[in-house]
Amino acid sequence: MYMTQCLHRTLQQTPEHLATCFGERRQTYRQFVERVARLAGALQRLGMAPGDRVGMLAHNSDRYLEYLFAVWWGGGVLNPVNSRWSVAEIVYSLDDCGTTILIVDEHFAGLAGEISALARTPPQFIYAGDSEVPSGMHGFERLIADTPPVEDAGRGGDDLACILYTGGTTGFPKGVMQSHLNLWSACMPRMVDMPPIAGGRLLQVAPLFHVAGMARALIQFMAGESHVLVASFDAAHTLQVIEREQVTETLLVPSMILALLAHADFDRHDLSSLRRLTYGASPSAGEMVEQLLARLPDIELSHSYGLTEACPVVSSNLPCNHTPEARASGLSRSVGRGGLGVQVKIVDPEGVEVPRGTVGEIIVRGPNIMQGYWNKPEETARALRNGWLHTGDGAYMDEQGYLFIVDRLKDMIVSGGENIYPAEVENALARHPAVAQCAVIGIPHAQWGEAVHAVVVCSPGAQVDEAQLRAHCRQYIAGYKCPKSVEFIRQLPLSAAGKVLKRVLREAYAARPARPVD
Repeated sequence: MYMTQCLHRTLQQTPEHLATCFGERRQTYRQFVERVARLAGALQRLGMAPGDRVGMLAHNSDRYLEYLFAVWWGGGVLNPVNSRWSVAEIVYSLDDCGTTILIVDEHFAGLAGEISALARTPPQFIYAGDSEVPSGMHGFERLIADTPPVEDAGRGGDDLACILYTGGTTGFPKGVMQSHLNLWSACMPRMVDMPPIAGGRLLQVAPLFHVAGMARALIQFMAGESHVLVASFDAAHTLQVIEREQVTETLLVPSMILALLAHADFDRHDLSSLRRLTYGASPSAGEMVEQLLARLPDIELSHSYGLTEACPVVSSNLPCNHTPEARASGLSRSVGRGGLGVQVKIVDPEGVEVPRGTVGEIIVRGPNIMQGYWNKPEETARALRNGWLHTGDGAYMDEQGYLFIVDRLKDMIVSGGENIYPAEVENALARHPAVAQCAVIGIPHAQWGEAVHAVVVCSPGAQVDEAQLRAHCRQYIAGYKCPKSVEFIRQLPLSAAGKVLKRVLREAYAARPARPVD
């Protein structure tokens, strides 16, 4: 079980099949593997030994995919760097896992000086952009051209494959260690549930430094199918690429889907090639699903729940649960059932499994679960207990094994002695047609301890006020759960994975002058 095996298989069976499409650049699997083997040799010549970490700080591209496989082909370990981080955060990840080589594109080459100045051991830089190679850097294309291909190192099994730093929604990032076996075990069950479309083209718009984007790309490689890449998400450009390249499937977060639906050119593009869309990162996407199916009634929808430590998928809600009947029953609001090979339980604080329908913590066990956090034994021991990963996510499971997320347990609001899960309030808010996105946090209250505070982004051209939203929510949830205050903003702060950064919302609220809460 080694991740480069899929390249050998495709090279043997369908070498002339399209591997990647990025802008005007296209390459077959024969060309892709040749470049991977040469880049692997170049990394070895620059000092990459078995197990050494190599980073990439760049937007999506065909070269990013070459980086993933070249590091493995040469025996190294990936450190895909979050492109939305500050320089201090970037340097932290490089120093933390001892990254010695860093590949940058034209968007981030200008940070090299700051990174070198702050890093304990400045990395060697490889420039993977299209303009002239900056002074002091190696050229990505020149390295490939000047280096003969090397044999695949064949590392696999429990060998470390990557260190993926968590998105930082709950604090400073930790390096999640995933082995080749972890990655393989995460991808294969997903292929059983949702095999890639034969002859299809995957639009890779989710960032490749994030586990969801990377894992979906690996599944496409394991199937020997084609990738269409865009550097980063832009609604207009994404619509154009779907039509031009006849994209068949993609992975998006709700904020991206909403941006596409709101774009003035949505109905002007021929999107008939798009047969499947997977979404994640939000448990309150009910209204978005209705809007999407109204515009693209023939598309297959699936929803996944996971986390970096699970590489990433824990459960999937398949297209059969997005039918009109399933949506009417509320089943589409589930995040599905545990995948093949993944054990899922809902437990109380003592780790005892709770009855069906009772809220508790999701814990997970399986070959996809991380080896641990890099150089953080205490954090690893807290997360991995008796072979189970404790996710910190609150949920309940119904009699058929379907999971319904209620929220991060630490985000639970205690108001007047009552436990309130923000996701439940968000689900109610999201059912109002004027609400495009929303997030709920607890804020201090002198009498109740905490009060429910909603932060809302309105749909384009829509208007609604606090009283109307409170009245709307009372149709679906108890009065004590309804927002006591509502704030309207233009855009929610999101992590690279598309998750709302509630920490930022709390900090923004705390920084404002105090105002009374009803």
